[in-house]
Amino acid sequence: MASTLSLLIRAFTLSLYFVASKCLFSIPLKIYTGKYNLSSAVDLTLRQVVLTSDGNGLSLASDPTGTVNFLDMVSNLQGDSGRGYYIEMSLGTPGQKLNILVDTGSSNFAVAASAHPFISHYFDTALSTTYESTGRTVAVRYTQGNWEGELAIDQVSIPKGPNGTIVVNIAAILTSDGFFLPGVNWQGILGLAYPMLARPDSSVEPFFNSMVRQLGIPDIFSLQMCGAGLSASSTVDLAGGSLIMGGAEPALFRGSVWYTPIVEEWYYQVEVLKLEVGDQNLDLDCREYNMDKAIVDSGTTLLRLPVNVFNAVVAAITRSSLIQEFSSGFWEGTKLACWMKGETPWRFFPKLSIYLRATNTSQTFRITILPQLYIQPISDVDGTLDCFRFGVSSSSNGLVIGATVMEGFYVVFDRTQRRLGFALSSCAVNSGMALSEIAGPFSAADVAGNCSSGPLKEPLLWVISYALMAVCAFVLVILLLLLVLPCRRRRHSGEITDESSLVRHRIK
Repeated sequence: MASTLSLLIRAFTLSLYFVASKCLFSIPLKIYTGKYNLSSAVDLTLRQVVLTSDGNGLSLASDPTGTVNFLDMVSNLQGDSGRGYYIEMSLGTPGQKLNILVDTGSSNFAVAASAHPFISHYFDTALSTTYESTGRTVAVRYTQGNWEGELAIDQVSIPKGPNGTIVVNIAAILTSDGFFLPGVNWQGILGLAYPMLARPDSSVEPFFNSMVRQLGIPDIFSLQMCGAGLSASSTVDLAGGSLIMGGAEPALFRGSVWYTPIVEEWYYQVEVLKLEVGDQNLDLDCREYNMDKAIVDSGTTLLRLPVNVFNAVVAAITRSSLIQEFSSGFWEGTKLACWMKGETPWRFFPKLSIYLRATNTSQTFRITILPQLYIQPISDVDGTLDCFRFGVSSSSNGLVIGATVMEGFYVVFDRTQRRLGFALSSCAVNSGMALSEIAGPFSAADVAGNCSSGPLKEPLLWVISYALMAVCAFVLVILLLLLVLPCRRRRHSGEITDESSLVRHRIK
């Protein structure tokens, strides 16, 4: 009986494990700061943008009742791919200004509420007259770092965002481990994903959901992350990017927006059909690319690939690279590759291309990054060497299109029509050369109709767990009946009088 009870407990524990496993979010790693001067490439003349459409249903203005100056939101991000891109927000009453990391791979809005050696200041909840604790605790664990705190409600506004103050759920971080890193200039995290990822459960309305509901803006935001391809010795102090809430700003991208469906509304999960290194198709089963999931996550520094895909990419780069011998530590991210100062290594490496399912599911389109985006400058040595790292890593929990790729594109998170859009970013340029490309459409006839099996949703996991427990309980009842009835017969004959010993012996 004890073993059967153990089996029941294990089934329940297994279900909890699958549910809790969705807490594996991501947080940026340290890398050299790089920014891009948007004003040098785009005319930022003050203007008003009337609500309109690009012909594909994409809102180009955030105020459905009239006009809005989208350019107020341009360059509202600071930071870089290594330390993360953050936006200034005002919390509480009176307002306290904090820098908040923009993360499309989680759903909690959380801010430091106590001192930490790696941050300059924090949200002092005692000073806010509108701060209300809900009495609930919350904890979130990311790929790197974790924090714990209390859930609360307070007022928030964004100086370079939509006009208005909103009341939102806030997680006040009281303790953390490995979450705040040396050199970061942000004091909290803005999770922009769906309610399913919110902790402690999906009843905690995410920040952007609250903004859409209270301000009436379209359920769309778009993200430009600049700072790619600059040398480690650059002394130019440039803007970090833009988060446009409620639509898209045409000045921030070039050409058309190409759309891919959102497969599941938890992370921003997409369907990857194939990868190419230069002109080499990896020729893997498309399900390999979507193993576990494939997501777009601004809070992840690198392009992360399932192990088999990562190994195939490294092998293909090695075959096509003009440099045949590299330490394995370079590919694994433990060693840097250095060249004489001024001798950039990018000409030695091929382009990387990702094919995404188009909204017309029989078609696909290709987003391509040049080596300047994945062979990343880190530091110089004694003023004589420039050192670089490999901006791709292996992953045990899915493919992640992180900052390494996103810095090449203007990404539209069109939640209304359940799709993600990619366009060429106006700031993905270095020395006059575009660092990214988009091409298509191509036929998807040579790949499977469904390359992504999709995640098990939380309600389904609970149904499965309850079903497992019901089966275990049924088996337990049957076993008890089988054991008790013979015991009763034997008691009459005097053969066995210790039922508990019999049960323990039988189940062992």
